[in-house]
Amino acid sequence: MKNVLVFGGFGFLGHYLVKELLKRGFNVSVADISEEKELKDQVDYTHCDISDEAQVKAVFKKEIFDIVYNLAGFANLDNAIKFPVKTMNLNVIGNMYILEQCIKHKIKKFVYASSAYAMSNKGSFYGISKLASEKIIEQYHKKYDLPFVILRYGSVYSERAYDNNYIYNLVKEAVLEKKINHHGDGNEIREYIHAADAAKLSVDVIESDLFLNLHVILTGTERMKRSELFQMIKEILNGEVVVNCQDTGYQNHYKFTPYSFEPSVSKKLTANPHIDMGQGLLECIRAVHKNK
Repeated sequence: MKNVLVFGGFGFLGHYLVKELLKRGFNVSVADISEEKELKDQVDYTHCDISDEAQVKAVFKKEIFDIVYNLAGFANLDNAIKFPVKTMNLNVIGNMYILEQCIKHKIKKFVYASSAYAMSNKGSFYGISKLASEKIIEQYHKKYDLPFVILRYGSVYSERAYDNNYIYNLVKEAVLEKKINHHGDGNEIREYIHAADAAKLSVDVIESDLFLNLHVILTGTERMKRSELFQMIKEILNGEVVVNCQDTGYQNHYKFTPYSFEPSVSKKLTANPHIDMGQGLLECIRAVHKNK
């Protein structure tokens, strides 16, 4: 029976992950900024804001952990775009505070919740923060030999109310307001996966060494256009829903695939005339003698 620490364990995906870990017999501790009545009595809960290094350190002092998950931080792409500095503090610096403690306390495996937007040029500050954290984790592995698994989640949904649960919020609008307003053209393709299924896969990766030090993409088999999803909801609700695709303001979301290739192009600029290397060295030597 291993001790598992989950940062963000009472969040959207964290809820399902904690339930799955408990179901499989793990001792679970949760560090989060909010509490959850349903699971609080089954885990060891600590209030923790990962942007506060002292709070992160305090969590690790409570117990000896074998495995650490980090699901905390900004998970809503639109909110991340609005608050870029907070996004970097939470998703990058906060993750580094956790990594530092993982090294100090000799954690056997670190699992990071990344996103498909880490592979895309459409994710704005959110995607950048996830990609930066992935690269930092890889460096911690190279320098400190920290075993890791990076999980790139696709379109996760469930029946629970969260601001980043797209499908739930979509259904809520359809049920209560009899309409669906979409800012894209409806042709965007997604592979939906239920949070409970994503949680099962997220626990599978720690029960095997096959995924050690790898990036794992977690998506579902429900591949469909947004417009098909809207029509499915409309049909379930007996056609009493008006669907409006505005095709505006959807530039930060990928359309068909999260994969992007965007090479950085640079131009070389040289000084002409220029200071000769020998002359430059002489100037340095003169300066050293002058400053003795």
